[in-house]
Amino acid sequence: MKQRFNLIATAAAGLEAVVGREIKDLGIERQVENGRVRFQGDLRTIAKTNLWLRAADRVKIVVGEFPARTFEELFQGVFALDWENYLPLGAKFPVAKAKCVRSKLHNEPSVQASTKKAIVKKLQSYFHRPEGVPLQETGPEFKIEVSIHKRQ
Repeated sequence: MKQRFNLIATAAAGLEAVVGREIKDLGIERQVENGRVRFQGDLRTIAKTNLWLRAADRVKIVVGEFPARTFEELFQGVFALDWENYLPLGAKFPVAKAKCVRSKLHNEPSVQASTKKAIVKKLQSYFHRPEGVPLQETGPEFKIEVSIHKRQ
């Protein structure tokens, strides 16, 4: 069975409909939203959309969505995600960007730090690494972005 991903193609304001039409022309079901188009697919879909979408800025994998009203909920929600399916042992994974809109969690550097801490703790647990020993991040880089809109 092929692994399915929830995907987002980001777009500049006003170009969402164009990106949506490009995705539709590739034979993919989609949902157009402000600044992005949501769709689903496998690894082949990711490659195809990266090659053929002209109006999209990026194609991103949605690792998960959950309520995050407090930093504890953010930490627990990030920790609960299956990071081991996305990040191999040794991967570099900077939390490169945090975006908080209409959220009580408006301090973006703190959101980034909490997210990074939760991912590190999850990977240490999965790869059986002691808590005091830092993970070696010497492999390929996987940039992580966190987006909080209201409480989600």
